[in-house]
Amino acid sequence: MVDDSLAKPPETSTQNAASSRPITATIIEESGKLDAAETRSQEPVRWREILAVVLLVFVADLAIYRGRGFAGYAALFGAVPFLLSLAAPRPRVSAVSVIVGLMLLVLAAKLAWCGHAGLIAAGFALLVAMAMSSIGRVPYVLDTALYALQTPVAGGVGLMHYARSADQLPRGGSPRAGWLSFVLPLIALVVFGALFILANPELATSFRVTMRLVADAVADWFRHYSPGWGEVFFWIVAAWLTIGLLRPVVDGSVLGSQSEEDRDESSAESPLYAAFRNMLLTVIALFAVYLVFEFKTLWFRTFPKGFYYAGYAHEGAAWLSVALALATLSLSLVFRGRVLDDPRLPRLRKLAWLWSAENLILALAVYNRLFIYIGFNGMTRMRTVGLFGITAVVVGFILVVWKIVHNRTFVWLVQRHLWTLVIALYLLAVTPVDPIIHSYNVRRVIAGDPAPVVQVSVHPISSEGELVLHPLTHSRDEIIREGIRAMLADRAERLDSVVRRPQSEGWTSFQLADQVLFKKLQAVKSDWEPYIDREKRQAALDRFHAYAYQWY
Repeated sequence: MVDDSLAKPPETSTQNAASSRPITATIIEESGKLDAAETRSQEPVRWREILAVVLLVFVADLAIYRGRGFAGYAALFGAVPFLLSLAAPRPRVSAVSVIVGLMLLVLAAKLAWCGHAGLIAAGFALLVAMAMSSIGRVPYVLDTALYALQTPVAGGVGLMHYARSADQLPRGGSPRAGWLSFVLPLIALVVFGALFILANPELATSFRVTMRLVADAVADWFRHYSPGWGEVFFWIVAAWLTIGLLRPVVDGSVLGSQSEEDRDESSAESPLYAAFRNMLLTVIALFAVYLVFEFKTLWFRTFPKGFYYAGYAHEGAAWLSVALALATLSLSLVFRGRVLDDPRLPRLRKLAWLWSAENLILALAVYNRLFIYIGFNGMTRMRTVGLFGITAVVVGFILVVWKIVHNRTFVWLVQRHLWTLVIALYLLAVTPVDPIIHSYNVRRVIAGDPAPVVQVSVHPISSEGELVLHPLTHSRDEIIREGIRAMLADRAERLDSVVRRPQSEGWTSFQLADQVLFKKLQAVKSDWEPYIDREKRQAALDRFHAYAYQWY
């Protein structure tokens, strides 16, 4: 008689084996990632990498340590795509690296034209993204942040690898013969050339004078440009961080794989299906009622005097944008995990499409509120930020719909949402906001609607924005006309010292918009010349600001 317990395989050991497989696989996968990161950080050092690192440190020194303005940063970020591609141990040219490189070049052009601090922050973020893409990694937002954080450690590891590889740098069959083929002819030229010069008294005299001038020039250069200990320390830090960007010690993604998601492969019904269905039915009904109210109160109507524009079009639009963002998050959380394997999923999707349509109509309502505010008293920087913001929310919602249609993972969605945010911030940074908004405001004023002039009066305007204000010097409104002329006279006086900054502080302080505005103001000097007198100018400005404030 055979014992049944011996005939059956032990369930406990089977379960342990089954449960140990994913753990083993995980350990192998993680160790593989560490091996890949270690292999990348220990790639052979080549001369082109060293040359590119030296050039990056040199440009960083000019732009940051010795720099005095945005033109220096423009040179740095303009050089980064080429130097990082040259420096990468194993260069990878991909669509992502090309896109990031072009973004850096556009940002550099904007810095040279009319820069601001936001562009510098965006430039350093793109610099890290460029380093990632140059070695074949996709710069997802969270991964880019982690990549930047590991750079100091990776730089130390990379410098030690550089030191160990110093004696292996010359490669080839006869490195000494290769160097001598260039150095020996040069030595012969210098030695025999000097002998021939010394053999002729006139040439010798001229040579001594020339050498004295060269020696004086070199000594003068060292007096003015010889580095101090602070600059040497800056070089070390810049080289350290550059090597850390090129030779990372961390691999993999913060959020893990996009191709796998924790979900039950069976077609069992999800216990959350009823809750999600009821929630969708509730918000569909709520949105329908609210959209009717929105259209009845704010669309196709003439607003009375004293209408609370700020409350409806400013604060109200912000709250509706929050509602859209919350709807985006809700949909993304509903369609994931076991719900995707529920046989009743098609019914849930139909409800999702109906709610999605309502959300897109709600987005149109937000745009309408913003344009109501713009129609009241013109465009501003913050209203431009609002337009960018609601557009980013709409793009994020479209990504959720795309995820539902194509069964993408939640990780895929989070990565794209973060990309949407940073791309919107980048586009806002490089967009010439002041010329756009004030071109609109000037056209409105010239057409006979004076309300947008308040935005010219109460908000700071950059040089590129002031380039479009000149038509207002011919406005039919006498107070506006003389106020703008006084503003341009004041700007011309302050700009006179600004355009001379590159002469005293160096080329890094150059801004093309300042130079163009200065030349334009000098060309139309007859329009603002009466307000060179400061007391007369201030009187016209006070009158103008008081007049414009009625539309604030």
